[in-house]
Amino acid sequence: MFPGLKRRAAIVSIASNSCLIALKLAAGLVTGSVGLLSDAVHSLMDLIASVIALVSVRKADEPADYRHRYGHEKLEDLAAGAQALLLLLGAALIAFESIRRLINGGTVNRIGIGIAVAAVAAVVNLVVSTYLSRVGRATGSTSLDANAADLRTDAIVSIGVVVSLTLIKLTGADWLDPIVGLVVALAISSTGARILIDASRRLADEALPPDELEALQDVVSSFLGDEVVGFHDIRARHVGSHHQVDLHMQFADSTSLRRAHFLSHQLQDAIIEHLPGTTVLVHLEPEDRVRPDRFADDELVPTPDHEHLGTDS
Repeated sequence: MFPGLKRRAAIVSIASNSCLIALKLAAGLVTGSVGLLSDAVHSLMDLIASVIALVSVRKADEPADYRHRYGHEKLEDLAAGAQALLLLLGAALIAFESIRRLINGGTVNRIGIGIAVAAVAAVVNLVVSTYLSRVGRATGSTSLDANAADLRTDAIVSIGVVVSLTLIKLTGADWLDPIVGLVVALAISSTGARILIDASRRLADEALPPDELEALQDVVSSFLGDEVVGFHDIRARHVGSHHQVDLHMQFADSTSLRRAHFLSHQLQDAIIEHLPGTTVLVHLEPEDRVRPDRFADDELVPTPDHEHLGTDS
């Protein structure tokens, strides 16, 4: 879905990160600021993550083939997990360098250059992360969402560097620089852990959020009547930027196969209308094929009124 838009967003991220890495690295070497060098390392991790995002969205949009009959969409979740691991690695490197500087000491030079570069980096990353987040929400791309989160963290890091360098310029307290590096490492670790947990949940086929499950429940319930007598084995999950829903739909014995097929397609269309980007699989069953509904058994939707979806024997 929206392959051109997702690829363009990933390319923008790669271009901005490449430019910022060069600026931050040069400024870090000139000033000797561990905060700026840490920011450069973070941007390098972001660049690698952006390349991963670009590759993953291209591959995820490829149609199913004989080796991947369900498509390639889970690659986006896998890519988000890889980005998270890179963030955690970058945080470890930054923490190591910050601790080393605290122990050995050091001075920061030409602070004005560092402040200017960090300020520019913060503005650029805020703009690009907002763009990536908008595209990620519009397309449902977990990889772009993860990349946007990376850049937002990078912007916060750059703002922290601006504050620390300003304080150093005013007070001469060079020890503030590695302290900021440690704060940066903590912020990056937090973002990386959150992205990794979210990607892991999707890869483990965790159910949809409660609000989406409730929307699904309402759509399914609206089809109950003289012809449709029950549903069971309703399951729903995220797969990359899409949803997958499958369920068993029971029909009265007087319902023809042609009519049952028509109603099942109406249900599919209704689910897609309420949950865009959803693939729906409906299994048709006769009236006497009665099993407890899994909304009720497994409590997929935590509301007291969901039990009416099933039928009792």
